[in-house]
Amino acid sequence: MFPTFEVVPAVDMQDGEVVQLVQGEKGTETTYGDPVEAAEKWVGQGARTLHLVDLDGAFEGERKNADAVESILDAVDVEVQLGGGIRTAEDAIDLLERGVDRVILGTAAIENPDIVAEISEAHPGSVIVSLDAKDGEVLVSGWTESTGIDPAEAATRYEELGAGAILFTDVDVEGRMEGVQTNPVSRVAEAVGIPVVASGGVAILDDVRALRETGAAAVVVGSALYGGAFTLTEAREALD
Repeated sequence: MFPTFEVVPAVDMQDGEVVQLVQGEKGTETTYGDPVEAAEKWVGQGARTLHLVDLDGAFEGERKNADAVESILDAVDVEVQLGGGIRTAEDAIDLLERGVDRVILGTAAIENPDIVAEISEAHPGSVIVSLDAKDGEVLVSGWTESTGIDPAEAATRYEELGAGAILFTDVDVEGRMEGVQTNPVSRVAEAVGIPVVASGGVAILDDVRALRETGAAAVVVGSALYGGAFTLTEAREALD
């Protein structure tokens, strides 16, 4: 899935446009234009994987950016992982059969852990379970509800159910452009044998390097790339 540590650009979509939120809160978005143009830009800078999120789906439970996702799948030839509003095994399997390489499950996996096993049986290694944590507890429903669940313990449980990877988002630092916290990421990475993809807080190239040292397999970067803190090319060169 990630043969070497990888920087994965985020393409978060809301109302058909690329946006970046601060700590996942609606109303804090900055818009960055057309999702297909963004996807093509990142692939042009060497992205091997794209991280797509339907934010309307995450907040409202209904995928409203499906057309944009289809257009991206048609436009680029790299691996694509997609989250936001995927609530049933049928939805996930349909997306996988349409060309999405991995589906990201957050709320659905928390509410019904068996969905991970069901999808993984049909498409082994295709499920990334999203564990978004604030103050050491997993959040659901677009980061609006706390579950009281410890992310490292949850990661172990989902690995046993067949998850191919864990996406760990540190909501405490997400979108703030103030740097990363490595300890929470290390704790999750040490708890499982499957890849852990880190997300949240990357502001400078040293943050990317620091996350590589946690044992994570990849890092999703959004605001730093869109805001011009560094380019994807520079990030990839910094890891060589």
